[in-house]
Amino acid sequence: MEHITLLLAIVIATALVFDFTNGFHDTANAMATTISTGALKPKTAVAMAAALNLVGAFLSVEVAKTISSGIITESGITPEVIFAALVGAILWNLMTWLIGLPSSSSHALMGGLIGATIASVGVSGVNGGTVVTKVLIPAIAAPLVAGLAAFLAARLTYKIGKNADKKATAKGYRAGQIASAGLVSLAHGTNDAQKTMGVITLALVAGGVVSPGSNPPMWVILSAGLAIAMGTYLGGWRIIRTLGTGLTDLQPQQGFAAQTSAASVILASSNLGFSLSTTHSCSGAVMGAGLGRKGGVVRWSTATRMFVAWGLTLPAAGLVAAGSEFVSRQGDWGVAVVAAFLIGACAAIWFISRRQVVDHTNVNAVDADAEPAGVVTTAIAAVTPPPAGTPAQDFKTTIPAPAPTDSEPTQPATV
Repeated sequence: MEHITLLLAIVIATALVFDFTNGFHDTANAMATTISTGALKPKTAVAMAAALNLVGAFLSVEVAKTISSGIITESGITPEVIFAALVGAILWNLMTWLIGLPSSSSHALMGGLIGATIASVGVSGVNGGTVVTKVLIPAIAAPLVAGLAAFLAARLTYKIGKNADKKATAKGYRAGQIASAGLVSLAHGTNDAQKTMGVITLALVAGGVVSPGSNPPMWVILSAGLAIAMGTYLGGWRIIRTLGTGLTDLQPQQGFAAQTSAASVILASSNLGFSLSTTHSCSGAVMGAGLGRKGGVVRWSTATRMFVAWGLTLPAAGLVAAGSEFVSRQGDWGVAVVAAFLIGACAAIWFISRRQVVDHTNVNAVDADAEPAGVVTTAIAAVTPPPAGTPAQDFKTTIPAPAPTDSEPTQPATV
């Protein structure tokens, strides 16, 4: 570490800031359904996720290798390029957190790296084949695969437990949710913490500290794991609210199905070295589980906004990174200007977020401005018969009461 320059130190610190934002931005992926169904208390859930993220950071370095030597060519890449890429990724993370939309921190980082690299050395600096096979294809396939798996798993759990005692099964599935949420947190550490390791390793290669193709040093693995764990413990409560209650309404059976399906997809991709978005996987699983229960609905207006954010992530982060790279390459004053811009933008977003605070005390509260379920899904839910064995009192219907007499008030009758 004796060869690390001031600029390289700034890049490493910025990478750890990104890792920190990645932690609280993606806490919802592991714990949103667990919190929304009441399986764990909010603070307990995020503490558990933070600990397992840290453990997961030490389990593999395959994704880190993909980031450090796969997506962009190492030759010709300077620390300024990596710094600019991180600026684009951090600002996108904070903007989407502010509006409570689950978007991909992974794709924000990919977009930042691609945009800054193109601005610096041109399109030739990007390995297009790797981007397609290990970033774009998994981005499309992950939510579809996780969603289908969660849909089938939810249907299966309801079919198997249709004659079981409702309270007993709910308790069992809550326990299963805790285990599966822990698995998602572990998987998140093996996938997302490694992205920051890869970026820091790439910066060390660009600064001549380590040789190309090297594995991340141990101090890089430890610092990245600690940064994402700290961010996770803070809890991205705005996104937890959206994913836990704003996208669909989940019962413990559905939460268990969603978490297990997402964890399976994430762990498989980490083993293959795919830089997979845990957000895409978990969001797809939540929607699939939401549709897996008879009468279940997905709020497609919220889902549509989420899909739009997914599509904008790569280009938006890339454009900000390209602009930051142009300024940074002007010299030390350029780096200082970009750093000041980043600090000012982060502070402004934080102050705006204080106007309407969302934390562990109100994360499950119903938002008065929340959009209702779409017309189609609401209609389907209205005509779908309840699952066999469901107590009648859980499905009350309000009908007009008989015409009142002079002595009777006008009230609806409940059956």
